Amino acid sequence: MARNRPPSQRQLKAGEVIRRALADIINREDLRDPALKGVSVTIAEVRAAPDLKIATVFAAPLGPDADGEAVIAGLKRCSRFLRGRLGRELDMKNTPRLVFRLDTTFEVADDMARLLAQPDVVRDLGGEEE
Repeated sequence: MARNRPPSQRQLKAGEVIRRALADIINREDLRDPALKGVSVTIAEVRAAPDLKIATVFAAPLGPDADGEAVIAGLKRCSRFLRGRLGRELDMKNTPRLVFRLDTTFEVADDMARLLAQPDVVRDLGGEEE
């Protein structure tokens, strides 16, 4: 039976260390994948597994014209290279396997702001309609 436990302090710390190091590596290295050429990538969050063998990386491209799915596919193709660079920078027993996922929190926040700005919603919340 699987339990949904909150992440431990160890997992949170490892995730933040991996996030910072990975963001620095992506910023510094010249990644050769065509989907990553000229694209700025932000690493929003890294969730480490309880045994720290897998790290789920939530990333998103910056810019309105960037294709998020293509960037994630490019990061997946570069994952072995990134893991090797990460292993040189981290002081961990094992370097976790990197699993990349598209971070959609910015789009969700924009959608919520758009919904809350609708005149009917503003009226219902007791605000004044513009």
